[in-house]
Amino acid sequence: MSKTLITSRDPQGLRITGLFEAVFNRAKFDDTRAQRLIEHEDEFQEGLKRLIEELSVSNRFSDEEVKSSYGYPSGYKPKSITQQTNILYQLFPGIGYADEKIASQPLPQKAEGWFAIPRWGKIAPTYGEAIQKVLDLIRQTRNGKFCNYRKGQLGPKHLRQSANTAIAFQRLGDEQRDHDILVVPAQFGLRHRGRSVRRAREVMNASEFGLDAFAIGIMLLTHRERLQHYDDLWIDCAGDEFAPDADGDFSYAPYFGFRGGRIGFTASWVGRYYGCYGGCGSASAFLLQ
Repeated sequence: MSKTLITSRDPQGLRITGLFEAVFNRAKFDDTRAQRLIEHEDEFQEGLKRLIEELSVSNRFSDEEVKSSYGYPSGYKPKSITQQTNILYQLFPGIGYADEKIASQPLPQKAEGWFAIPRWGKIAPTYGEAIQKVLDLIRQTRNGKFCNYRKGQLGPKHLRQSANTAIAFQRLGDEQRDHDILVVPAQFGLRHRGRSVRRAREVMNASEFGLDAFAIGIMLLTHRERLQHYDDLWIDCAGDEFAPDADGDFSYAPYFGFRGGRIGFTASWVGRYYGCYGGCGSASAFLLQ
């Protein structure tokens, strides 16, 4: 999202448009075939979009991706927005409402469901303090079965939102400006399982962005089924950047895992990936079209 977007009128866009024209001319449409394609306009556009996304995926860090069989064996399924907001009203008394009508729209492709995520600024004055409140609630709602391995390292010298994620949430916030809780289409890690954080960031499509520790923590509060056992897919926070030594080198990313009967919150290098051991997947969300 921080990159310059190419339109059909730009030099590269004109060249790509020329490719479509060449294929169209070789197809030798007659009136009947042309009309049939027009009648299936939505299917044609969706198929073309998928092909463009497949062909334009970057090869950077492709060696940091392995097959993974990890998933959601604990039985997690996305709750309705009403169910989620009711949980949030109990956890954060006085928080405002969500525009639940948004969840009546068709889900973007690759999203698992609609998720209710408060603006972090409604929870605490700083991003780190907001995350700490969420982590404290995870501990409380899991009967103490939680460990923060990065205790004391949630300030801006250690942890920050990525620029892409901050911009994306700003856009969603502007679109839902009168609401404290944002309604966000997202997936909980399965789409990017077996990929390093930086590989997941590389292959995300133009409308997709990595979720941060605050948002994922909220999703864990509203979906306690999501991380209950060691074999559950662990969750990378690709929307955050972490500097373990507070020296400006934000080459780590936080993640939530499960070990020893409890959830753990820590961080590791963005090039780390797991296949058969402690499989992780980056959670991500999608901008509304």
